[in-house]
Amino acid sequence: MTGWWRPRWRLTAAAVLGVVSVGTSPATPVGAQVTHRLVAGPATVAFGHYDPNKPGVLRIQPGDIVDVTTMLTSSPTRLQEMGLPASEVQPNLAAIYDEVTDRGPGGHILTGPIHIEGAEPGDVLEVRILSIDYSIPYGYNGCSGFVRDLCDPERRSRLIRIDTENHRAEIAPGVSIDTRPFFGSMGVAPPPDSGRVSSVPPGRHAGNMDLKELVAGTSLFVPVWVAGALFEVGDGHAAQGDGEADQTGLETSLEGRLQFILHRDRTLDWPRAETPTHHILMGFDPDLEAATEIAIRETVEFLMERTGISQGEAYAVVSMAVDLRITQLVDQNVGVHAMVAKRLIGESPGGQQD
Repeated sequence: MTGWWRPRWRLTAAAVLGVVSVGTSPATPVGAQVTHRLVAGPATVAFGHYDPNKPGVLRIQPGDIVDVTTMLTSSPTRLQEMGLPASEVQPNLAAIYDEVTDRGPGGHILTGPIHIEGAEPGDVLEVRILSIDYSIPYGYNGCSGFVRDLCDPERRSRLIRIDTENHRAEIAPGVSIDTRPFFGSMGVAPPPDSGRVSSVPPGRHAGNMDLKELVAGTSLFVPVWVAGALFEVGDGHAAQGDGEADQTGLETSLEGRLQFILHRDRTLDWPRAETPTHHILMGFDPDLEAATEIAIRETVEFLMERTGISQGEAYAVVSMAVDLRITQLVDQNVGVHAMVAKRLIGESPGGQQD
């Protein structure tokens, strides 16, 4: 199995109580960086929101690495109703539902916030996703989504077992897929005048993008809106199709290693991403056409910046050589992302850039 540790879905009693939630073990130097450990528990999560006034549960320096755990978006009761034995419910998930009363307006359990020292409004935070692994050998799919009358009324939520050793899951009788774990929600606090915002709709702060390309080996770039950035992560998926049409992917709990790089010489209006082979430009809006226009305009601006071509030339390149994809359709703000191949602009495929 890949990743920085093997799956562990039975956590210690100390973890349940939050004793190790913010890494009471000494931080480990990694070259110029320090590695921290942040475990999702009652004292270390934001339940259903991104909030510019919520203090960080962990403070780090730019360049530091955080080994972080996240919880799936479901209650122990619902999981057991789907057929999960009580012995397989993560103790920290049960503790979060028992102890956390500051919830909403959304329903995602997000680990954080992480305060990045020195981050200021106008900066760009790069989140390098170094590795992602499974915490549990199961997940679920819940149906409501874009075309609700297609849901099975007798079975709206399904427990799905994951072969974590071979990265496979049978998602319907006779239908098996390769799993590609990613965090559906990664983002920073919104602008102060926004106040607390729901964990459901993505936006300029990133958040619940449900962008399946953000697997290990990729980077997310997000504009910073408040001091410290206040980064949160959660909504783990073992797999998802573009669109996430029935409301959820294969939802599960994940563990990841993230590195935080601060760019003070860059500015962004919307989140962007980078894979070894592509640059990704995004747009989010309640209206699909508006989200598409944002993604196109972001792509045109990006092409002009990188190549020096004119606006009209860049727009023609988008039409002839860039794929526009529906990120998701079910999170109030729908998403569209543009895939710009690095070879298209003369870049060699590779990992994250400095």
